[in-house]
Amino acid sequence: MNPIEMAFSKLKALLRQEPARTVDGLVERNGSLLDRFLPNECANFFHAPGYQRSW
Repeated sequence: MNPIEMAFSKLKALLRQEPARTVDGLVERNGSLLDRFLPNECANFFHAPGYQRSW
């Protein structure tokens, strides 16, 4: 999986736990769920498939 697929996989799993019933609810829920992506976890999304750090 590439990094965006891993991030979307986690996001979809979190959305399934408490599904929104309206479009506005979905937008609000997505915003609140993004806080659950920790910086080190996001870095691991790139490290797992072998991407090298360039900074």
